[in-house]
Amino acid sequence: MAAQAPQDTTGTDQKVFGGVDSHTDTLHVAVISDNGGQLADAEFTTTPAGYAAALAFLDAHGSVRAIGVEGTSSYGAGFTRAARLRGHQVIEVNRPDKAERRRIGKSDPIDAYAAARAALSGRASSVPKDDTVTGIRALHNAARSAVKARTAALNQIGSILVSAPEAIRAKYGPLKSTDRADALARLRPAGDALHAAVLTALKTLARRVKELTAEHEALTKALDTAVTAGNPGLRAAHGIGPDTAAQLLITAGGNPERMRTEASFAALCEAAPVPASSGRTNRHRLSRGGDRAANAALYRIALVRMGSDPRTREYTARQTAAGRTKKEIIRLLKRAIAREVFRCLTTTVHVPEIADLRPLRLSKNITLTAAARHLGVWPTRISDIERGTRRLDDLAHAYRDWLQTA
Repeated sequence: MAAQAPQDTTGTDQKVFGGVDSHTDTLHVAVISDNGGQLADAEFTTTPAGYAAALAFLDAHGSVRAIGVEGTSSYGAGFTRAARLRGHQVIEVNRPDKAERRRIGKSDPIDAYAAARAALSGRASSVPKDDTVTGIRALHNAARSAVKARTAALNQIGSILVSAPEAIRAKYGPLKSTDRADALARLRPAGDALHAAVLTALKTLARRVKELTAEHEALTKALDTAVTAGNPGLRAAHGIGPDTAAQLLITAGGNPERMRTEASFAALCEAAPVPASSGRTNRHRLSRGGDRAANAALYRIALVRMGSDPRTREYTARQTAAGRTKKEIIRLLKRAIAREVFRCLTTTVHVPEIADLRPLRLSKNITLTAAARHLGVWPTRISDIERGTRRLDDLAHAYRDWLQTA
């Protein structure tokens, strides 16, 4: 698309705002003045040379105050890096809502000018996520895709067994998924053409399941290492595993200061109540304009705590006695968990050192059972502390004090 002729700004220090509509191979750049007037727009390639040309195009029209970019973490990531390296202020811009698109239509120039106006008006004000969680995002996506592929293979095995010959169905049908995959992976297809074909398909799928299981375990281990290094306090919180911690870090970004308050983070996770009153009705509902994956992570954390965290179980009992449903209680828990996660993301949380606990216990020939009996807990609690799978700070301090004096 040919660029509009830029207005002559020679000798002036005109303040301008940029807008970028990004795509896989191209990005469309628009420039507006500080009073909202459209100056020019042009299309560039998503290459280093294209980014340099786009930034030169913006600078040619005056002093660039800010650049609104759609897709700062996807198609616009390369341009965002280049612009920030040049010292420009980049603003993350959401896509225009459906009502606006129905009113004014959609095209690359329209979206680029809309992004520029969003940066000018302050409707968009979020700083883009930095690159510190890019590796976590890559590992998280790969691990989730392994789970999806494994589930698909297991479903295919079950589907084949439904219509398989009776001998095959009777032998492998009653087995559970893991035992069934192990048995099918070891079999040697034999028999007539029908039996051999069905068994070959089942064996292939079973081997795929085992390979994907090993792949997922390796990716989860790498993800756990990356998440723990990135935010040990978040990973150590009760009920937050590698997957949920990774999702929350991805949602917040590696620079959580871009979120001003914990209420904004709760809204981002779809866990913030918003007014839904009308006439005689006075009520609230949860925000639906955030990250569904982050909301699902909070939901899983709430379920884990409802089953294993004493404080959460007591709270659930009190709320149940007050007449609230399980769904309502989970909503309250998600809001409280969002508040706790925000503190972990924005402040330094000190996690007690646990690497020396097991060697210290073994050096004194103390068993897990003996330590647990002295502290009045189950042996699994001591094991959780030593392995770092559960954060129990008070118990960890008491355990360390006892080991040092035992």
